[in-house]
Amino acid sequence: MTLVLARPERTRTRPRRVVIGFALALALLVLTIAASLVVGTREIALGTVLDALIDPDRTLTDTALTDRTVILDLRVPRTVVGLLAGLALGLAGALMQGVTRNPLADPGLLGVNAGASLFVVAGIGWFGVTTALGYVWFAFTGAAVAATIVYLIGSLGREGATPVKLALAGTALTAAFTSLITIVLLADSEAFDRYRFWAAGSLVARGLDAALPLAPFILVGAILAIVAARMLNALALGDDLARGLGQNLVTARIVCAVAIVLLCGSATAMAGPIVFVGLAVPHVARWITGPDYRLIIAFSALFGPTLLVAADVLGRIIAQPGEIEAGLVVAFLGAPVLIALVRRVKLAGL
Repeated sequence: MTLVLARPERTRTRPRRVVIGFALALALLVLTIAASLVVGTREIALGTVLDALIDPDRTLTDTALTDRTVILDLRVPRTVVGLLAGLALGLAGALMQGVTRNPLADPGLLGVNAGASLFVVAGIGWFGVTTALGYVWFAFTGAAVAATIVYLIGSLGREGATPVKLALAGTALTAAFTSLITIVLLADSEAFDRYRFWAAGSLVARGLDAALPLAPFILVGAILAIVAARMLNALALGDDLARGLGQNLVTARIVCAVAIVLLCGSATAMAGPIVFVGLAVPHVARWITGPDYRLIIAFSALFGPTLLVAADVLGRIIAQPGEIEAGLVVAFLGAPVLIALVRRVKLAGL
């Protein structure tokens, strides 16, 4: 009798945990957005924020007009950029960990960030590009070139594109591209100055006019990530079992690669090469959901924006009256959080 009742209890526990976790994740995202609009060098009440968002054309006093300008021209754009870039990085990290079956995979592992960065540097130094909308085409090209090279190198040999070979190829390509970036920057001091600000991973000075045109690319990447979720569940069983279940491995990896290029290219062009978001977010999601990539993708879409926007808010608080870029805050928080995750999550259970 006890054994018969134990199985339904276990099956009920996971869905309940997922539902509660999703509600808490959504609430945390809403609170983070609110904090991003309220907190800063100039403290603004939440009621003032809501008034500015609901009725931006209302006549105001000088002080209230300044508050509205800060909200609409500064904080709303950087919050939107944080949400879009965090969404893209969270989904890209989940896809990479799934397609490579590597728990430490992130957009930097397969050389995608390095490829995007190299081409953006070329755009800055050789073509004078200075805007996120201008960066994106170079970032897409670089990410696509890097992903293609890594896949071709990783596919050499009788075994095909195994996770280990892809990871090794990506690491080698990242080292090579990083060296090329250094060469370009040393030869052009003006390009170095522009790159230094962009490479810090900041949400500052990224306007809606540059961020919103990138949203369709992120949307397409997110849709492809949702489509790839079932494929990733099959790939997690191993190539042989995936083939036995009827999964086309080449199709699955191409869909994931296109999604990763769109997501990483957009995020890199928008906010710079931010690290750790794509690494940590899928682990947090997996701790709540288990190994089902349909749920991991959904939770990563919530945790990615939450982490990046929260890092931006924390950067404003700890360095007042100045601020620290969100990318630096995320990197600083990365080590202890990852250690905690490694202690709690069985990394082999992907």
